[in-house]
Amino acid sequence: MNNRKTLFQFGYRRSADQDRPSPARHPVIVVGAGPVGLCTAIDLAQRGVSVVLLDDADRIGEGSRGICYAKRTLEILDRLGAAQPCLERGVTWKLGKVFQRDDQLYAFDLLPEDGHKMPAFINLQQYYLEHALVERAAELPDLDIRWRNKVTGLMRCHDGVTLTVDTPEGAYELHADWVVAADGARSALRGMLGLDFRGEVFEDRFLIADVKMKGDFPPERWFWFDPPFHDGRSALLHKQPDDVWRIDLQLGPDADAKAEQAPERVIPRLRQMLGHEDFTLEWVSVYTFQCRRLERFVHGRVVFAGDAAHQVSPFGARGANSGIQDAENLAWKLALVVRGEAPARLIDTYDIERSAAADENIGHSTRSTDFIAPRSAQERRFRDATLALARHTPFAKRMVNSGRLSLPSTYESPLSTPDREAWSGSARLGAPLPDAPMRTRGGQPVWLLDTLGSEETIIHVPDGAPPPAGKRVLVIGDDLIDPEGHFARRFDATPGSTYLVRPDQHLAARWRHAAPAQIERASRRLRGFEGDCA
Repeated sequence: MNNRKTLFQFGYRRSADQDRPSPARHPVIVVGAGPVGLCTAIDLAQRGVSVVLLDDADRIGEGSRGICYAKRTLEILDRLGAAQPCLERGVTWKLGKVFQRDDQLYAFDLLPEDGHKMPAFINLQQYYLEHALVERAAELPDLDIRWRNKVTGLMRCHDGVTLTVDTPEGAYELHADWVVAADGARSALRGMLGLDFRGEVFEDRFLIADVKMKGDFPPERWFWFDPPFHDGRSALLHKQPDDVWRIDLQLGPDADAKAEQAPERVIPRLRQMLGHEDFTLEWVSVYTFQCRRLERFVHGRVVFAGDAAHQVSPFGARGANSGIQDAENLAWKLALVVRGEAPARLIDTYDIERSAAADENIGHSTRSTDFIAPRSAQERRFRDATLALARHTPFAKRMVNSGRLSLPSTYESPLSTPDREAWSGSARLGAPLPDAPMRTRGGQPVWLLDTLGSEETIIHVPDGAPPPAGKRVLVIGDDLIDPEGHFARRFDATPGSTYLVRPDQHLAARWRHAAPAQIERASRRLRGFEGDCA
């Protein structure tokens, strides 16, 4: 059984490109209107790049699918103009609890400090996120979404890609300087190029159910090892909007996927867990998963992102979050290349940075899966011993792995200029900047990340010398006031400190005292003109 609930449907409409005698040419075509494809297309359009977004469906809302969106993802969505409806509808949370049987082993707080605009996480059904992104996309004149446009052919050449696109009115061709393949785990474009994943396939099966009910559970992440209502397995509970609760139950590798989705099997399991039967099923599915990726994400003028490039287990909410970070990493680079402001080799750094991020996510995901679902007697003994010790010792609590939750990657990148001085604080070279509450010169409260937007920016702490010239510069104490000292602490800021920020808000370089030539070299480096970007 797989209950499907379609909330949003879009009509096919004929494009003028279908009536052209020869294929229309576009700077960028994105294939796949899921969160990754939508974020990529919106980001490009906001940067003034004309983009066509193709999707073979005409609807969103078939099952909640991904539900957990992390702080960095929310910051990206905010920059793209889509965060507010998600925040208004989503369930905000930052606390988690881990149980064995009936006993709580420990609890954790994912954002213990204040002074951040975005929460640690929100839970929101994926169809609501996609709807917010589609509505934002419709506001952008440089973005053309074409529903029921299915890519059925791909031919690469030295200056771009020609796509064959099937529609209800027949096929037509399009030419793109660049194609972003964001068409999901079963990527048709990946198949057209004959590309295979490398990695690991896990055999354990899990039941996923969205249950509508009134419940007293708090908006926290609850995870059980060997719960009394599901003996010998694991269970996970999350709250979603609309009185919907996500329940995830481990079934084991021998479970019959079709039989386990039948109501007569699902409802007794849920009744045993919840202690009542006052609920209805919104969505039910059984899944297995993979921890795999493409060897390379960039293949000429075709660039893979999200599930089309890499796949992980759902433990830790690393799928959609890492995919949206792919989109953020790629969009500013593509925009610079398309506008002739950076060399094409800048796109190779997308592969460098996001391949490393995928390896990091796959590593965390694999370790979580091995702990949650041990595949050997030795792994199970280790897991059980760790859980027993975690009741009494802090070090063992840190070893319990119920899914290390998504964090943004820190890039060891050829685009970064290495530090020459020692720095403390939470700002890290290659990482997204930590946010901070600030004030404008006129006294209006603002957030640091909002002032950065999507442009390369210099942040400077004055020391009596003239500030850097020739770039977009924010001067602390002049353009921005740090009333509570959050910026100073998080950036280890002292008089004369200068920070170069990439268009994706990652820290590219920093100096205690910077010469103009140093800043210029670092700026050229982050745009792919200097250093080894291949």
